[in-house]
Amino acid sequence: MARKSSKYDPYDHLPQEDEAPAAPVLCWLCGRPTGKTIVWHHPVPKSRGGRDVVPMHSICQQTLIANFTNSELQRHGMEVAGLLDNPNVRKFVDWVANKDPDFTATIAKKQR
Repeated sequence: MARKSSKYDPYDHLPQEDEAPAAPVLCWLCGRPTGKTIVWHHPVPKSRGGRDVVPMHSICQQTLIANFTNSELQRHGMEVAGLLDNPNVRKFVDWVANKDPDFTATIAKKQR
């Protein structure tokens, strides 16, 4: 049976590092810190050759899916500014700005 601890620590000469809190991950669309649940979203859909993923709130991802087709998302690529030019998305981002990071709500169906 192995000893649980030794009175001689071979690493006691090294400086002790304090546990620094992890930096919050920001949502790609709204810029708010993400909560407990992070959705990894493909800005360019996988069906259109997208490989990169970005962190998002699930409600933000649902808003993108409800307002854009895969072709439109492919055209915008990694540019958030183009997506925010859409009045529905801009209105949503302004509305959700002061909500809790784990806030969820139902999103209207696709409006195309």
